[in-house]
Amino acid sequence: MNILLVGSGGREHALAWKIRKSPLVRRLVIAPGNPGMERLGELRPVAVTDTDALVALAREIAADLVVVGPEAALEPGLADQLARVGIPCFGPTRRAAQLETSKAFTKGLCDRHGIPTAAYSAHTELASAKAALQAMSPPYVIKADGLAAGKGVAISPDLRDAEAEVERMLGGRFGQAGARVVIEEFMEGEEASLFALCDGTRALLLGGAQDHKRAFDGDMGPNTGGMGAYSPAPVFTPEFVEAAETEIVQPAVRAMAEEGMPFRGVLFAGLMATDQGPKLVEFNARFGDPECQVLMLRLESDLVPYLLAAAKGDLSGLPEPRFTSRTAVCVVMAAKGYPDSPLAGSTIRGADQDFGPDVQVFHAGTGRKPDGTLCATGGRVLNVSALGEDVADARAKAYAAIRKIDWPGGFYRSDIGWRALERDEA
Repeated sequence: MNILLVGSGGREHALAWKIRKSPLVRRLVIAPGNPGMERLGELRPVAVTDTDALVALAREIAADLVVVGPEAALEPGLADQLARVGIPCFGPTRRAAQLETSKAFTKGLCDRHGIPTAAYSAHTELASAKAALQAMSPPYVIKADGLAAGKGVAISPDLRDAEAEVERMLGGRFGQAGARVVIEEFMEGEEASLFALCDGTRALLLGGAQDHKRAFDGDMGPNTGGMGAYSPAPVFTPEFVEAAETEIVQPAVRAMAEEGMPFRGVLFAGLMATDQGPKLVEFNARFGDPECQVLMLRLESDLVPYLLAAAKGDLSGLPEPRFTSRTAVCVVMAAKGYPDSPLAGSTIRGADQDFGPDVQVFHAGTGRKPDGTLCATGGRVLNVSALGEDVADARAKAYAAIRKIDWPGGFYRSDIGWRALERDEA
């Protein structure tokens, strides 16, 4: 098979690493990729939002499958364009991707089909948004309706702060993504992520993970795209997973099919474990980042047949994917100043050394200087990921590897996996 993988982040590096292991793959082309993927496939400098060029590239290499990593390629309709030229795409159409690209759309779908989630209201006018806040009790959850690179969510402790946040979002902080805001009730509980492969009519669970959104230790600081993750997540008891599948995941896939927008690809359900059972926080239409990294480390099955079957609309002949019983932990190394103004261009040394069979360093925001030296080009830069017998073991391996990487321009959280460790100690 010839496969085109779209993306350049840590999620795509992990997918490339796993896809490359498949005996089915003859050629892997990655657009645009990053320095960490150089040994896994051919890198082509095509932007993820340049859908015309991506389709042309897929045709050039006679791609049997296109795998879409980032949501930025889904919103402009890459899957739709590929369908018109007969190339299977692992990733939803533009309409189906609304499950991620519009929080108000997803909330409306939940209303229509009885999917448990937080009470909400959506607003494009400041006056109505403020009136809705005044009718609620703190804390307040405020979200930009569209894509905001994982940063479009604010939890405000009081009314004054919430009103200021609404003003910032509707005032253009996130551009068009914030032209509409969704205000939700605050849900008490523990949040985690569940993934399912979807072929338009059915869903096949692909495991879960728990990530860390805040920038600093102790879940302090601003929200980010994710500072680390681990899998499996202890909050996912068998009872919780069964309830989430039957009450949230499967109904959503059926609902999308019924409304003429069959969902193909991976459905990422952000869930809250509440006293009333699992409730949906939000859907994403692609693998999580950094959750994908820990899932790929634990996945023992060949990933490629599942990607192809979902893209072609028939998962029925495949068994449940196999995972190791070991635990995976990913620690994100980010550029200083992230998420607001990350420092670009700082030199990184030692990231490409051999850390042993249980450790993988997935590149996210990296590039090369003219002399070939590795450097930081983004906010989240390296994903140091490890397998261990439990969270403590995997975490120790990841942090041991980090100490061997020479990067003064970066920082990371030192408490990834703390929830699971607390459970073990309880």
